[in-house]
Amino acid sequence: MEISVPGDALIGYLLASIRIVSWLVVVPPFSSRAVPNTAKVVLSLALAFAVAPALHETRLPTTTLELLGETVTQVAIGASMGFVTFLLFSALSAAGSLIDVFGGFSLAQGFDPLGLNSNTVFGTFHQMLATMILFVSNGHLLVIGGLLSTFRFLPVGASPDLGHASDAVLTAFRVFFVTAVQIALPMIAVLFLADLGLALLTKVAPQLNAINVMFPAKIGLTLLLVGLSFPVLPQAMDKMIDLSQQAMAAMAGAG
Repeated sequence: MEISVPGDALIGYLLASIRIVSWLVVVPPFSSRAVPNTAKVVLSLALAFAVAPALHETRLPTTTLELLGETVTQVAIGASMGFVTFLLFSALSAAGSLIDVFGGFSLAQGFDPLGLNSNTVFGTFHQMLATMILFVSNGHLLVIGGLLSTFRFLPVGASPDLGHASDAVLTAFRVFFVTAVQIALPMIAVLFLADLGLALLTKVAPQLNAINVMFPAKIGLTLLLVGLSFPVLPQAMDKMIDLSQQAMAAMAGAG
């Protein structure tokens, strides 16, 4: 028994898997070292089957030079969409890093072996919380579905619109900073007032040696405020998932 596969269908399938694996390499938590490279390749090949039926109408490259150019294009498309998604998902981690700066935890930086970078205490903690919320709420399925839907608007072989891509990246940067500040701002304000009160106490009553009281008080206050912020994080993650889907669709030229 022989099974024959048309060359055009195989090329389209492989190009689609290249876009998907380029996205997986950039987007957390799939980009983590906890996910082996072999698993990323197998997952991209499996997800490419979902878009394979829509590839028969696309214009595929016929020469070696066109095939190499299209491969580079699919890598760039997948990586750019992955970067936008990564930027939006990093808002929660950035909010934790801001809390570390004003709470005095920024001095206790450690090396993150999964992210291959140095991160602060609450920066790493919020990143883990974001990953947990993403999987518990099945948000990862929505994000992957958003990636697969881009093949309808930007099929393999089509030229991407760079104008839509630049607008989506700029919007993602704006949402990243705004969301991080919105999550951390109430805690930053309270910690700033605590610092101000302790500074005034030091001036009014130097004999109390408020400096020795400041650090334990700030640590306890920071932990309390972070605990009170937990109910906000699922709503922020839902917003990031929705925005990541819209950003990928905008980069693909939808609408």
